[in-house]
Amino acid sequence: MGPWFVYPNAWATAMNNLGMPPIGLTGQPLMPDFDPNLGMMAGITPMNPMMPGLGMVPAPLSQDVPVVKEIIHCKSCTLFPPNPNLPPPATRDRPPGCKTVFVGGLPENATEQLIMEVFGQCGDITAIRKSKKNFCHIRFAEESTVDKALFLSGYRIRLGSSTDKKDTGRLHVDFAQARDDLYEWECRQRMLAREERHRRKMEEDRLRPPSPPPIVHYSEHECGQLGDKIKDDGKFPEAVRVLLTWLERGEVNRRNANNFYSMIQSSNSHIRRLMSEKSQHEKEMEEAKDKFKTALAGILAQFEQIVSVFQAASKQKAWDHFSKAQRKNLDMWRKQAEEIRNMHNEQLMGIRREEEMEMSDDDMEDAPDSKDSEDSVSQAEALKEENDSLRCQLDAYRNEVELLKQEQGKNQPIRSEEDNTHSQQLSFLQQALQGMQKQLLKMREELKQREAELEKSLEDKQQLKNQVQNLKEGLQNLQNAQVMQVGVTDMHEATASTVVSCSQEKEGPTERNPPSPVHSEREALLVGIISTFLHVHPFGASIEYICSYLQRLDTKINPNEVESLLSRLPCTFRQELTGVGASLEKRWNFCGFQGIKST
Repeated sequence: MGPWFVYPNAWATAMNNLGMPPIGLTGQPLMPDFDPNLGMMAGITPMNPMMPGLGMVPAPLSQDVPVVKEIIHCKSCTLFPPNPNLPPPATRDRPPGCKTVFVGGLPENATEQLIMEVFGQCGDITAIRKSKKNFCHIRFAEESTVDKALFLSGYRIRLGSSTDKKDTGRLHVDFAQARDDLYEWECRQRMLAREERHRRKMEEDRLRPPSPPPIVHYSEHECGQLGDKIKDDGKFPEAVRVLLTWLERGEVNRRNANNFYSMIQSSNSHIRRLMSEKSQHEKEMEEAKDKFKTALAGILAQFEQIVSVFQAASKQKAWDHFSKAQRKNLDMWRKQAEEIRNMHNEQLMGIRREEEMEMSDDDMEDAPDSKDSEDSVSQAEALKEENDSLRCQLDAYRNEVELLKQEQGKNQPIRSEEDNTHSQQLSFLQQALQGMQKQLLKMREELKQREAELEKSLEDKQQLKNQVQNLKEGLQNLQNAQVMQVGVTDMHEATASTVVSCSQEKEGPTERNPPSPVHSEREALLVGIISTFLHVHPFGASIEYICSYLQRLDTKINPNEVESLLSRLPCTFRQELTGVGASLEKRWNFCGFQGIKST
């Protein structure tokens, strides 16, 4: 039998409280084999629930399941569980890295051997510090064993079968704050922090972009290779970076100035290629825009068809045959389709508005006249650029010819195969130079022709503008003549009306009606509204109060306008002064019922 003799029920309950099912040596559950009549487990020797090897931190106990503790018999003592109706013993907050527990309530006759016997089954103990006042501190090797030791808190301990007070006590187990535990925990945290920093550094190094390759130093051999690379379109970006670095380092001198000039000239020749690539990309972008607009228009047409389907289904002829749930779904789908259709329609209209904004009114007016001139200007500019590039290439060929002549002059005493190759290269370069000169002359002639056509188109445009201006002036003169004719006819009509009026005056006296104080229908409406308002205010109202009521109906009403209207109708509205001194106030009253008698 082991160091602890545990009754089967007590042992199983303790194991369940620790969150571990009772397991035998074979690894099978032991509860089905338990025979209550025999009073012990069938087939195996009873095991200690705190035996090393079961050293796992117990799962947190559920608050709904009550904790049941049983009697535990040890070799030299017996542990009695606390009253299950009492609340669980209180503990302090667990310190970080805690491996030390405080054990209080020990019997006065307790020894370190007894403490080792009781708590040694929880795990390996590294140190026991016992005091003379019935308590001690126990330091375990692992943090997980501290939770097992806390399970014994609240148990009453009795040494053997003695009933002496010195041989009994109530255990109180709690977390203890030890400097060694804190130091080890801090060391472990620092180690984890170092590992985390190392992992982050490795990750940053892995994600960091690679460094650019180093720039080679200048030499005659590298210069020759760089000249070939600059002429290659695929290697140009890398080669021009090397050329820039050499220029910034100050590698240019009088001996290699021609070589650098040739490389710079070759770099300049790539401008034309880059411009053509840019125009090609712009063309592709315009084509993509047109394709997108066409596709969007097709999608919008299909959305229109779908919305038409929903509208046809919403008509009375088909709507009555659907159920209530189907009608609800159809209505929801129709709203969603209309929202999506409107969104796509706004997007298409936005694209069209952007295209229209790019075309100004001046461009629309001058488009028929200046189309030929713009084409000729663009062609002339292209010819100028080509002329400049040919001139640069011609200068480069001349520099190469001069270099070959210098090398040929230096190596003149030594006649060999190199002289023959130089002479062949020289002849080739001369032929190429002649061809370039002919092409340059041809381009100049074409440029002159284009300039003449441009001047001619500009003259035609000026003539058209003059004609348009003459037409505008003629139209203005015609309008002025029509205005004068209308004025003459008005004068004749006025004369005739005066004659008629004079004849009427001679025939009999005219009836003169007095002018009306109400000038418009709007003022008549104001009079009616103000009369209704003042009729319910028998003591009158100030002009500000009246205007505040009228401004609720029309915010454009002016207090001066209302006051002038009221003053023009003395038989309908009467102004009175109320109050004394500083409280003097002007009030308007409705007196239409008295005024009708006087008028």
